[in-house]
Amino acid sequence: MDAVREGATPVGGRARRSCLAVPGSSPKMLEKAQGLPADQVFLDLEDSVAPLAKPQARDNVVAALTGGDFTGKTRVVRVNDWTTEWTYRDVITVVEGAGDQLDCLMLPKVQTAEQVVALDLLLTQIERAIGLPVGRIGIEAQIENARGLVNVDAIASASARLETIIFGPADFMASIAMKSLVVGEQPAGYDVGDAYHYILMRILMAARAHDLQAIDGPYLQIRDLDGFARVAGRSAALGFDGKWVLHPDQIEAANRVYSPRQQDYDHAELILDAYAWHTSEVGGRRGAVMLGEEMIDEASRKMALVVAAKGRAAGMTRTSRFEPPSA
Repeated sequence: MDAVREGATPVGGRARRSCLAVPGSSPKMLEKAQGLPADQVFLDLEDSVAPLAKPQARDNVVAALTGGDFTGKTRVVRVNDWTTEWTYRDVITVVEGAGDQLDCLMLPKVQTAEQVVALDLLLTQIERAIGLPVGRIGIEAQIENARGLVNVDAIASASARLETIIFGPADFMASIAMKSLVVGEQPAGYDVGDAYHYILMRILMAARAHDLQAIDGPYLQIRDLDGFARVAGRSAALGFDGKWVLHPDQIEAANRVYSPRQQDYDHAELILDAYAWHTSEVGGRRGAVMLGEEMIDEASRKMALVVAAKGRAAGMTRTSRFEPPSA
Protein backbone atom coordinates (compact mmCIF):
# COMPACT_ATOMS: atom_id res chain seq x y z
CA MET A 1 0.00 0.00 0.00
CA ASP A 2 2.98 2.41 0.21
CA ALA A 3 2.83 3.06 -3.52
CA VAL A 4 -0.90 3.68 -3.31
CA ARG A 5 -0.44 6.21 -0.53
CA GLU A 6 2.07 8.05 -2.69
CA GLY A 7 -0.42 8.24 -5.54
CA ALA A 8 1.50 5.97 -7.92
CA THR A 9 -1.33 3.52 -8.57
CA PRO A 10 -5.04 3.11 -7.83
CA VAL A 11 -6.13 0.95 -4.94
CA GLY A 12 -5.20 -2.64 -5.74
CA GLY A 13 -2.35 -1.74 -8.08
CA ARG A 14 -4.01 -2.41 -11.46
CA ALA A 15 -6.22 -0.23 -13.63
CA ARG A 16 -9.61 -1.89 -14.03
CA ARG A 17 -11.81 0.87 -15.46
CA SER A 18 -13.15 -1.49 -18.12
CA CYS A 19 -13.39 -5.24 -17.42
CA LEU A 20 -14.32 -7.02 -20.65
CA ALA A 21 -16.22 -10.32 -20.44
CA VAL A 22 -15.24 -12.85 -23.12
CA PRO A 23 -16.92 -16.27 -23.45
CA GLY A 24 -14.34 -19.03 -23.24
CA SER A 25 -16.38 -21.06 -25.70
CA SER A 26 -15.70 -18.61 -28.54
CA PRO A 27 -12.18 -18.72 -30.02
CA LYS A 28 -13.15 -15.85 -32.33
CA MET A 29 -14.08 -13.56 -29.42
CA LEU A 30 -11.02 -14.66 -27.42
CA GLU A 31 -8.84 -13.56 -30.33
CA LYS A 32 -10.68 -10.28 -30.91
CA ALA A 33 -10.43 -9.29 -27.23
CA GLN A 34 -6.64 -9.16 -27.44
CA GLY A 35 -6.73 -6.04 -29.59
CA LEU A 36 -9.38 -4.12 -27.66
CA PRO A 37 -8.48 -1.22 -25.31
CA ALA A 38 -9.98 -2.75 -22.14
CA ASP A 39 -7.95 -2.48 -18.93
CA GLN A 40 -8.92 -6.02 -17.95
CA VAL A 41 -10.09 -9.01 -19.95
CA PHE A 42 -11.73 -11.90 -18.15
CA LEU A 43 -12.09 -15.14 -20.06
CA ASP A 44 -15.30 -16.72 -18.86
CA LEU A 45 -15.96 -20.36 -18.04
CA GLU A 46 -19.16 -19.70 -16.09
CA ASP A 47 -22.51 -18.23 -17.11
CA SER A 48 -21.64 -17.40 -20.74
CA VAL A 49 -20.59 -21.01 -21.42
CA ALA A 50 -23.12 -23.83 -21.79
CA PRO A 51 -22.53 -26.87 -19.55
CA LEU A 52 -21.65 -29.18 -22.45
CA ALA A 53 -19.16 -26.62 -23.79
CA LYS A 54 -17.22 -26.10 -20.56
CA PRO A 55 -14.47 -28.74 -21.09
CA GLN A 56 -13.60 -27.33 -24.51
CA ALA A 57 -13.83 -23.78 -23.18
CA ARG A 58 -11.06 -24.55 -20.66
CA ASP A 59 -8.78 -25.62 -23.49
CA ASN A 60 -9.73 -22.54 -25.52
CA VAL A 61 -8.83 -20.28 -22.61
CA VAL A 62 -5.46 -21.95 -22.07
CA ALA A 63 -4.69 -21.66 -25.78
CA ALA A 64 -5.66 -17.97 -25.83
CA LEU A 65 -3.51 -17.15 -22.80
CA THR A 66 -0.45 -19.08 -23.96
CA GLY A 67 -0.67 -18.29 -27.66
CA GLY A 68 -2.24 -14.85 -27.66
CA ASP A 69 -1.05 -11.36 -26.80
CA PHE A 70 -2.86 -9.59 -23.96
CA THR A 71 -0.07 -7.04 -23.43
CA GLY A 72 -1.16 -4.15 -21.23
CA LYS A 73 -4.24 -5.93 -19.93
CA THR A 74 -4.99 -7.61 -16.62
CA ARG A 75 -5.60 -11.26 -17.54
CA VAL A 76 -8.35 -12.98 -15.57
CA VAL A 77 -10.28 -16.22 -15.90
CA ARG A 78 -13.70 -16.60 -14.28
CA VAL A 79 -14.13 -20.17 -13.08
CA ASN A 80 -17.42 -21.75 -12.04
CA ASP A 81 -18.62 -21.40 -8.46
CA TRP A 82 -17.92 -23.95 -5.75
CA THR A 83 -21.47 -25.35 -5.73
CA THR A 84 -20.93 -26.84 -9.21
CA GLU A 85 -19.01 -29.90 -10.36
CA TRP A 86 -16.74 -27.86 -12.65
CA THR A 87 -14.74 -25.61 -10.36
CA TYR A 88 -11.79 -27.74 -9.34
CA ARG A 89 -11.16 -28.85 -12.92
CA ASP A 90 -11.44 -25.24 -14.15
CA VAL A 91 -8.74 -24.16 -11.71
CA ILE A 92 -6.39 -27.08 -12.32
CA THR A 93 -6.65 -26.98 -16.12
CA VAL A 94 -6.22 -23.23 -16.44
CA VAL A 95 -3.47 -22.72 -13.86
CA GLU A 96 -1.45 -25.80 -14.84
CA GLY A 97 -1.83 -24.89 -18.52
CA ALA A 98 -1.38 -21.12 -18.41
CA GLY A 99 -0.61 -20.04 -14.84
CA ASP A 100 2.43 -18.02 -15.89
CA GLN A 101 0.19 -15.99 -18.23
CA LEU A 102 -2.55 -15.40 -15.65
CA ASP A 103 -2.98 -12.50 -13.26
CA CYS A 104 -6.14 -13.51 -11.35
CA LEU A 105 -8.92 -16.02 -11.06
CA MET A 106 -12.43 -14.68 -10.59
CA LEU A 107 -14.62 -16.69 -8.22
CA PRO A 108 -18.35 -16.11 -8.80
CA LYS A 109 -21.25 -16.37 -6.37
CA VAL A 110 -19.04 -16.11 -3.28
CA GLN A 111 -21.12 -16.59 -0.15
CA THR A 112 -18.58 -17.19 2.60
CA ALA A 113 -14.95 -16.49 3.42
CA GLU A 114 -14.30 -20.23 3.41
CA GLN A 115 -14.98 -20.39 -0.32
CA VAL A 116 -12.20 -17.88 -0.94
CA VAL A 117 -9.88 -19.79 1.41
CA ALA A 118 -10.57 -22.99 -0.52
CA LEU A 119 -9.53 -21.36 -3.79
CA ASP A 120 -6.45 -19.89 -2.15
CA LEU A 121 -5.38 -23.32 -0.87
CA LEU A 122 -5.92 -24.99 -4.23
CA LEU A 123 -3.96 -22.26 -6.01
CA THR A 124 -1.10 -22.65 -3.53
CA GLN A 125 -0.90 -26.38 -4.16
CA ILE A 126 -0.84 -25.92 -7.94
CA GLU A 127 1.72 -23.11 -7.80
CA ARG A 128 4.05 -25.27 -5.72
CA ALA A 129 3.54 -28.29 -7.98
CA ILE A 130 4.40 -26.43 -11.19
CA GLY A 131 7.02 -24.06 -9.81
CA LEU A 132 5.16 -20.75 -9.85
CA PRO A 133 5.78 -18.21 -7.05
CA VAL A 134 3.23 -18.93 -4.33
CA GLY A 135 0.68 -16.14 -4.11
CA ARG A 136 1.39 -14.61 -7.51
CA ILE A 137 -2.08 -15.36 -8.90
CA GLY A 138 -4.71 -13.06 -7.39
CA ILE A 139 -8.38 -13.65 -6.64
CA GLU A 140 -11.40 -11.56 -7.57
CA ALA A 141 -14.52 -12.29 -5.51
CA GLN A 142 -17.95 -11.73 -7.03
CA ILE A 143 -20.86 -10.96 -4.68
CA GLU A 144 -24.08 -12.18 -6.28
CA ASN A 145 -26.55 -12.97 -3.52
CA ALA A 146 -27.84 -11.82 -0.16
CA ARG A 147 -25.68 -14.22 1.84
CA GLY A 148 -22.54 -13.02 0.09
CA LEU A 149 -23.37 -9.40 0.86
CA VAL A 150 -24.05 -10.15 4.52
CA ASN A 151 -20.63 -11.85 4.71
CA VAL A 152 -18.74 -9.40 2.51
CA ASP A 153 -16.45 -8.10 5.29
CA ALA A 154 -15.24 -11.60 6.11
CA ILE A 155 -14.92 -12.39 2.41
CA ALA A 156 -12.80 -9.27 1.82
CA SER A 157 -10.35 -10.34 4.54
CA ALA A 158 -10.23 -14.04 3.64
CA SER A 159 -7.02 -14.10 1.58
CA ALA A 160 -3.96 -12.00 0.83
CA ARG A 161 -4.57 -12.91 -2.82
CA LEU A 162 -7.77 -10.87 -3.00
CA GLU A 163 -7.62 -7.87 -5.32
CA THR A 164 -11.22 -6.96 -6.06
CA ILE A 165 -14.79 -7.29 -4.85
CA ILE A 166 -17.28 -7.34 -7.71
CA PHE A 167 -21.02 -6.70 -7.74
CA GLY A 168 -22.97 -9.30 -9.76
CA PRO A 169 -26.37 -7.64 -10.25
CA ALA A 170 -28.41 -10.22 -12.17
CA ASP A 171 -28.03 -13.11 -9.75
CA PHE A 172 -28.27 -10.69 -6.85
CA MET A 173 -31.60 -9.34 -8.07
CA ALA A 174 -32.92 -12.88 -8.28
CA SER A 175 -31.60 -13.77 -4.82
CA ILE A 176 -33.53 -10.97 -3.13
CA ALA A 177 -36.67 -11.52 -5.28
CA MET A 178 -36.44 -8.08 -6.89
CA LYS A 179 -39.37 -7.67 -9.27
CA SER A 180 -37.42 -6.68 -12.36
CA LEU A 181 -36.03 -8.25 -15.52
CA VAL A 182 -33.82 -5.30 -16.48
CA VAL A 183 -30.21 -5.49 -15.24
CA GLY A 184 -28.54 -2.19 -14.58
CA GLU A 185 -31.58 0.07 -14.36
CA GLN A 186 -33.83 0.90 -11.44
CA PRO A 187 -36.71 -1.54 -10.88
CA ALA A 188 -40.11 -0.27 -11.98
CA GLY A 189 -41.90 1.46 -9.14
CA TYR A 190 -38.74 2.47 -7.25
CA ASP A 191 -38.79 6.23 -7.62
CA VAL A 192 -37.31 7.54 -4.36
CA GLY A 193 -33.61 6.97 -4.93
CA ASP A 194 -31.19 4.28 -6.09
CA ALA A 195 -32.32 0.72 -5.31
CA TYR A 196 -28.70 -0.45 -5.54
CA HIS A 197 -27.09 2.25 -3.41
CA TYR A 198 -26.87 0.17 -0.23
CA ILE A 199 -25.44 -2.82 -2.08
CA LEU A 200 -22.81 -0.75 -3.86
CA MET A 201 -21.80 1.10 -0.70
CA ARG A 202 -21.65 -2.12 1.30
CA ILE A 203 -19.29 -3.66 -1.24
CA LEU A 204 -17.25 -0.45 -1.46
CA MET A 205 -16.81 -0.19 2.32
CA ALA A 206 -15.66 -3.80 2.60
CA ALA A 207 -13.28 -3.39 -0.31
CA ARG A 208 -11.71 -0.18 0.94
CA ALA A 209 -11.41 -1.44 4.51
CA HIS A 210 -9.07 -4.10 3.11
CA ASP A 211 -7.35 -2.02 0.39
CA LEU A 212 -9.18 -3.81 -2.42
CA GLN A 213 -10.72 -2.50 -5.62
CA ALA A 214 -14.50 -2.37 -6.09
CA ILE A 215 -15.94 -3.21 -9.52
CA ASP A 216 -19.50 -2.60 -10.69
CA GLY A 217 -21.39 -5.23 -12.66
CA PRO A 218 -22.65 -5.18 -16.25
CA TYR A 219 -25.23 -3.10 -18.07
CA LEU A 220 -27.08 -5.46 -20.39
CA GLN A 221 -28.56 -2.93 -22.82
CA ILE A 222 -25.34 -2.99 -24.82
CA ARG A 223 -26.50 -0.60 -27.58
CA ASP A 224 -27.55 2.09 -25.10
CA LEU A 225 -24.22 3.80 -24.50
CA ASP A 226 -25.84 6.84 -22.90
CA GLY A 227 -27.57 4.57 -20.42
CA PHE A 228 -24.32 2.72 -19.74
CA ALA A 229 -22.48 5.97 -19.04
CA ARG A 230 -25.29 7.23 -16.80
CA VAL A 231 -25.38 4.07 -14.68
CA ALA A 232 -21.60 3.79 -14.58
CA GLY A 233 -21.42 7.39 -13.44
CA ARG A 234 -23.30 6.51 -10.26
CA SER A 235 -20.80 3.92 -9.05
CA ALA A 236 -17.87 5.99 -10.30
CA ALA A 237 -19.11 8.92 -8.23
CA LEU A 238 -19.15 6.69 -5.13
CA GLY A 239 -15.54 5.67 -5.73
CA PHE A 240 -15.79 2.40 -7.66
CA ASP A 241 -12.74 1.61 -9.77
CA GLY A 242 -14.43 0.21 -12.86
CA LYS A 243 -17.27 -1.70 -14.44
CA TRP A 244 -17.84 -4.80 -16.51
CA VAL A 245 -18.26 -4.30 -20.23
CA LEU A 246 -20.08 -6.86 -22.36
CA HIS A 247 -19.45 -5.31 -25.76
CA PRO A 248 -16.50 -3.48 -27.32
CA ASP A 249 -18.64 -0.37 -27.76
CA GLN A 250 -18.89 0.00 -23.97
CA ILE A 251 -15.12 0.07 -23.40
CA GLU A 252 -14.49 3.70 -24.29
CA ALA A 253 -17.36 4.85 -22.11
CA ALA A 254 -16.08 2.86 -19.13
CA ASN A 255 -12.53 4.13 -19.54
CA ARG A 256 -13.81 7.69 -19.69
CA VAL A 257 -16.30 7.50 -16.81
CA TYR A 258 -13.87 5.85 -14.36
CA SER A 259 -11.05 8.25 -15.20
CA PRO A 260 -10.96 11.73 -13.62
CA ARG A 261 -12.03 14.69 -15.70
CA GLN A 262 -9.00 16.51 -17.06
CA GLN A 263 -9.65 19.57 -14.93
CA ASP A 264 -9.96 17.42 -11.80
CA TYR A 265 -6.75 15.56 -12.57
CA ASP A 266 -4.88 18.82 -13.19
CA HIS A 267 -6.23 20.27 -9.96
CA ALA A 268 -5.25 17.18 -7.97
CA GLU A 269 -1.67 17.33 -9.23
CA LEU A 270 -1.59 21.05 -8.48
CA ILE A 271 -2.71 20.45 -4.90
CA LEU A 272 -0.02 17.80 -4.41
CA ASP A 273 2.72 20.05 -5.76
CA ALA A 274 1.54 23.08 -3.81
CA TYR A 275 1.20 21.20 -0.55
CA ALA A 276 4.63 19.60 -0.94
CA TRP A 277 6.21 23.02 -1.53
CA HIS A 278 4.43 24.85 1.30
CA THR A 279 5.22 22.14 3.86
CA SER A 280 8.90 22.14 2.89
CA GLU A 281 11.62 24.24 4.51
CA VAL A 282 11.80 26.63 1.58
CA GLY A 283 8.03 26.92 1.47
CA GLY A 284 7.75 27.90 5.13
CA ARG A 285 6.82 24.52 6.69
CA ARG A 286 3.14 25.47 6.67
CA GLY A 287 0.45 22.79 6.97
CA ALA A 288 -2.58 24.83 5.88
CA VAL A 289 -2.29 27.34 3.05
CA MET A 290 -4.31 29.03 0.35
CA LEU A 291 -4.18 27.75 -3.22
CA GLY A 292 -5.96 30.49 -5.10
CA GLU A 293 -9.30 30.81 -3.33
CA GLU A 294 -9.08 27.33 -1.78
CA MET A 295 -7.55 26.32 1.53
CA ILE A 296 -5.55 23.08 1.34
CA ASP A 297 -4.13 20.92 4.12
CA GLU A 298 -3.23 17.29 4.80
CA ALA A 299 -6.82 16.16 4.18
CA SER A 300 -6.73 17.92 0.80
CA ARG A 301 -3.53 16.06 -0.02
CA LYS A 302 -5.16 12.68 0.71
CA MET A 303 -8.13 13.50 -1.50
CA ALA A 304 -5.83 14.71 -4.27
CA LEU A 305 -3.79 11.49 -4.07
CA VAL A 306 -6.88 9.45 -4.96
CA VAL A 307 -7.71 11.51 -8.04
CA ALA A 308 -4.08 11.77 -9.14
CA ALA A 309 -3.60 8.01 -8.81
CA LYS A 310 -6.62 7.30 -10.98
CA GLY A 311 -5.41 9.81 -13.57
CA ARG A 312 -1.88 8.42 -13.66
CA ALA A 313 -3.16 4.86 -13.98
CA ALA A 314 -5.29 6.02 -16.92
CA GLY A 315 -2.21 7.50 -18.59
CA MET A 316 -3.43 11.08 -18.34
CA THR A 317 -1.05 14.00 -18.89
CA ARG A 318 -1.33 17.12 -16.80
CA THR A 319 -1.81 20.44 -18.58
CA SER A 320 -0.74 22.85 -15.81
CA ARG A 321 2.14 23.22 -13.33
CA PHE A 322 2.54 24.70 -9.87
CA GLU A 323 4.57 27.89 -9.72
CA PRO A 324 5.94 28.68 -6.24
CA PRO A 325 5.12 32.21 -5.06
CA SER A 326 7.81 34.79 -5.69
CA ALA A 327 9.97 35.75 -2.70
